Amino acid sequence: MQSIQQKSLGERSIGAILIDTGKLSAIDAEKILREQKQNNLRFGDAALKLGLLDQGDIQFALARQFDYPYLGRGDQSISEEIIAAFSPFSAIVEQLRAVRTQLMLRWFDTDANHKSLAIVSPANGEGRSFIAANLAVVFSQLGERTLLIDADLRNPRQHQLFKIANSTGLSAVLVGRTSPSDAVVKVEKLLGLSVLPSGATPPNPQELLGRDAFLSMLSEYSQSYDVIIIDTPATVVSADAQTITSRAGAALLVASNNNTPAASLETLVAKLQNSNVTIVGSLLNDI
Repeated sequence: MQSIQQKSLGERSIGAILIDTGKLSAIDAEKILREQKQNNLRFGDAALKLGLLDQGDIQFALARQFDYPYLGRGDQSISEEIIAAFSPFSAIVEQLRAVRTQLMLRWFDTDANHKSLAIVSPANGEGRSFIAANLAVVFSQLGERTLLIDADLRNPRQHQLFKIANSTGLSAVLVGRTSPSDAVVKVEKLLGLSVLPSGATPPNPQELLGRDAFLSMLSEYSQSYDVIIIDTPATVVSADAQTITSRAGAALLVASNNNTPAASLETLVAKLQNSNVTIVGSLLNDI
């Protein structure tokens, strides 16, 4: 006989999920069940009628039931900047899902070898890390095995956003101190998502990123992941991003509304084209 603990989330009721996650007491669940039976309502509708749950609670349980992971309010395991993990039904995340669809159609689904995409922009403060992190989450929510690489060896942020250790990571992989598989951190509460933090800050980031080890690492990761999103440094700061995108093969340009000069974008586009990088699209960040 299969135990309750062995059942998948899809086989469990909304009430059981909410009780297990501490959002509903057993006593309140009984009240909802009585209301549900007496008035021939769905569990969620009965709970809303009694005022014991709100729509956010119902959406949370339904997402768990259908293997669409996101975090409940008050969860502090990752930064609230990862809005796709906390507010997957918001207008902003809906726009990110639209970007995801375009990326699937224009890059990831066009060739089996298209696994990597670099997120690039001219300057700091334009939202590269925010976009990279949230895109990685929405890809994982689609069911894609997703790896987020923090290749900004000068000003890394992904370890802060996902609240993971940064003692080892990309820099250690590139110098051979650790294997690619050992450096990756799985985000347990977001199924299918893993992060490779930047690791210790090296004195020679451009030289490290230019090594064949970076390309070999991407090739190895492509065997285990469907989508590899790469966060990069600002292109006005260094040539690191150009090196990274040439290895990835494709780039998504990010610009900040009313902040990024058109001339800076034109310069960036020219550099990428000279490196034979496919520019999959551009995104105007207004956050």
